[in-house]
Amino acid sequence: MQKTVVVIGAGISGLTSAYLLSKKGFNIRILEKKSEVGGSIESLTENGFLFDRGPNSALETTPVISQLVEELNLKGELLYANKAANKRYILRNNELHALPMSPPALVKTKLFSAKAKFRLLAEPFIGKSNDGYYQSLAEFVRRRLGQEFLDYAINPFVAGVYAGRPEDLSVKSAFPKLYALEEKYGGLIIGTIRSIRERKKRAEKSKQSAKMLSFKSGMIALPKAIANYFGDKLILSAEVVSVDKTADGYIVSYRHKEIDEAIVCDAVLSTVPSYVAGDLFSKFDTGFKIHCDSIYYPPVLVYFLAYNKKDIKQPLDGFGFLIPEKEKKSFLGALWSSVIFPFRADDNFATFTLFIGGSRNPDFVKEDRNKLLDRVRVEFEELMKINGKPVYSSHRFWEKAIPQYNIGYIEHERFFDEFEKQNPGLFISGNFRGGISVGDCIKNAELVAEKILNNL
Repeated sequence: MQKTVVVIGAGISGLTSAYLLSKKGFNIRILEKKSEVGGSIESLTENGFLFDRGPNSALETTPVISQLVEELNLKGELLYANKAANKRYILRNNELHALPMSPPALVKTKLFSAKAKFRLLAEPFIGKSNDGYYQSLAEFVRRRLGQEFLDYAINPFVAGVYAGRPEDLSVKSAFPKLYALEEKYGGLIIGTIRSIRERKKRAEKSKQSAKMLSFKSGMIALPKAIANYFGDKLILSAEVVSVDKTADGYIVSYRHKEIDEAIVCDAVLSTVPSYVAGDLFSKFDTGFKIHCDSIYYPPVLVYFLAYNKKDIKQPLDGFGFLIPEKEKKSFLGALWSSVIFPFRADDNFATFTLFIGGSRNPDFVKEDRNKLLDRVRVEFEELMKINGKPVYSSHRFWEKAIPQYNIGYIEHERFFDEFEKQNPGLFISGNFRGGISVGDCIKNAELVAEKILNNL
């Protein structure tokens, strides 16, 4: 008899797991509270400009991505990033410096002092730490690479990925591969060389070598294509009210168009954010809500700007730039969106996506929104040498943006693992487990689908 799995949440994690399970013969039902699929993936086209309001791209780190593109007929939509986007800038002393991507570039760069460069040479000779799971990324990097590398490489990088701070994030949970290089090989430089060889054997790509991709109609193309595959098995504007155990499985109750409905199923996969999941599953274990509610999601404001190219004096030859905390600016960094994926604007214009807030400055929410945006715009125009006004602007406020894998996050990970063991048929997924990027979510969705397949 065909098994039924109810998936709660139609973000990329839920949709991918649902799709892979459906291909294995499961009867899938997807419930989504919002009126659109995609979760944090949102693409808006307005005034001739395409603006991704959540994730702007994905890295092709797993073969599942090409499988989805192929099977969902998205090849004609698929776009790889412009090669110019390989160049990334970091701000130091109000000047943009290209991040060195090779040993010769590292020797020449003015981003780091001579002292910092010599400090890197000591890295292979530094022993392992005993702090393990309770070590911050800042402590780890300071010990292995020095303070300046932390300030001008890792601090801005973490703001770009997590909208977070290296002092708060757990190196083991937030950057497990970095942590593994020390644990497995004893150091970062030696570990990087050896792990490249091992990845080749597994046909896996590292985030550094994986191709960056998007779609002609924005990142939303992927979740929309999966949604179309499911048709009426996906119910939008359906708010799950409760999940209850039955003699044979579970019953998921939800409200749709002011009518109460329910689905009896063999398993439930939750892919909603932790702060939503907490209420749904607390009856199975009182600790569940405590763990879910203590995962921090800082606020982020995404600010989209478009200018006439002729007004911009900064060469547009990169991915964008990130801002170290020490530079004391009002925003975290900017993507040069139309350089990365040129289809996003007419040739006469350049578009940019700026990020404000995160763990570095969560109090921006108390400021007057228009004054804040004006200040950020002025700072951005100065750095980019722009002498004209934007031809278009838009913004999207995320009250709870990205889960922070902070120090001690291992306690949450262990709890969720144990919760699933104690409650067979309940599966907890989403970007607060297994990584926050689109690529991580897709890779993790495959593991979750396999787990459900094996359990049922």
